Amino acid sequence: MIRVARRPEPAEFDKTVRKPGRKFLAGCPNPTQKQWRTHSYWRRILHSLHSAYGGICSYSCHWIPYDTGADTVEHFKPKTKHPKDAYEWRNYRLVCQLLNSRKGDEEEILDPFVIQTGWFIIEFPTLIVKPAPGLRKALHERVKKTRDVLGLNDDATCMMMRQQFVTDYCLEEINFVHLEKRAPFLALQMKEQGYDRLAEIRNIMNISPDDE
Repeated sequence: MIRVARRPEPAEFDKTVRKPGRKFLAGCPNPTQKQWRTHSYWRRILHSLHSAYGGICSYSCHWIPYDTGADTVEHFKPKTKHPKDAYEWRNYRLVCQLLNSRKGDEEEILDPFVIQTGWFIIEFPTLIVKPAPGLRKALHERVKKTRDVLGLNDDATCMMMRQQFVTDYCLEEINFVHLEKRAPFLALQMKEQGYDRLAEIRNIMNISPDDE
């Protein structure tokens, strides 16, 4: 994970999300799951959220495709525990559906808006996400918990995507600019560790064009 800069709320947000949401909560301060579903006004600005954050999932740091990516409005403060924040732009993170479901109502996850870039690192060639060396113990444990709850090292999802991005780059199917746009955390770690040039990353990952 890397720090995500908070973007200004869309011009239409107050009218389309906040005002109807507050009106609903005034008459129903503790909604049931069914009531939340029928008053999910935040979905009205999902496209704006995707555009504001460049389509990058705040947790996986991978691009969410428009058609099959299943992007979602993630309430960083769970709406079931913090209903007054359910219709506030500041509480929204762009997150893919899978990682949103993994996070659930967990409140010990580190916030992409406040973390510091460099707290999470990627180990090469394993591509495992780890806490950076030298973090104080409490922060080290929070990084580990965030990683584990979100499944950032899950072989079938996040790890597979990192492997695919690295392989595509090694085979020159994408360039580094594309990698920075679609997998910014991975690209930053490659650059900081000196693996952003083809020769270096091909060598450590043991991938070459001859493997095609």
